[in-house]
Amino acid sequence: MEAFKIKLFVVVAVLLVAISSNGVLQISNAQTICNVSVSGLMACKSAVTPPNPTTPSTDCCTALSHADLRCLCSYRNSNLLPSLGIDPNLAMQLPGKCKLPHAAHC
Repeated sequence: MEAFKIKLFVVVAVLLVAISSNGVLQISNAQTICNVSVSGLMACKSAVTPPNPTTPSTDCCTALSHADLRCLCSYRNSNLLPSLGIDPNLAMQLPGKCKLPHAAHC
């Protein structure tokens, strides 16, 4: 059952990214992952996308300041992040780059 939930989440996440990047769908801030809105996560995408990641934006860091970092750690070794073009190692560096006081130790 857990594997099904993970696969379903991956499919939904990929569809949301694909649809939102084409401007077909407006994503609501009511949708959250690990206590972060989808728009907050999208604010961090350029900071975790190789080959030339940017410095995390203020919006990204603000979104992460409300995140359940342990929950986000659970995605570290999943195939979800790479399937979305996100480098897990860059993602794990964000709390430090944002100078968050309660960084999770994954």
